[in-house]
Amino acid sequence: MSIAIYPALFFTVALLVTTAYFLMGGLPLLVLDHDTTLDARFVRGFFNIYYKSAFAASLGAAISFALLGRPGFAIGAAVFAGVVVFIRGKLLPAMDELSAHIHATGASAVKKFRQIHMVALLINFLQLVLLVWALLQFSF
Repeated sequence: MSIAIYPALFFTVALLVTTAYFLMGGLPLLVLDHDTTLDARFVRGFFNIYYKSAFAASLGAAISFALLGRPGFAIGAAVFAGVVVFIRGKLLPAMDELSAHIHATGASAVKKFRQIHMVALLINFLQLVLLVWALLQFSF
């Protein structure tokens, strides 16, 4: 067994823990009214940290699996990193835009912000399901 398995397992667990933690942490944030810019900034910052953490962990996993000689898992982790960058590039600017309009347009901006929050959590849940499925496929 190669020593490269240890960083691969470390980054895989880090990605799994990060994804699960932010899913569990993001759900209670739905109780916020999202009617102030402070609420919106907090939720946006929460997801920004998740996307950065998930990117770092998935990139580390991709490199580790490549060194381990598991190209399928390396490609999967690299795709995960790419998806995280793509989602971050779409959702965070949308949150910023709506946050700026919460006071001006009121309820409609709040409703759209909550929808984006729910979409981000749904994507996070799907990522977690994918990670668990991939872990079940991993055999030593």
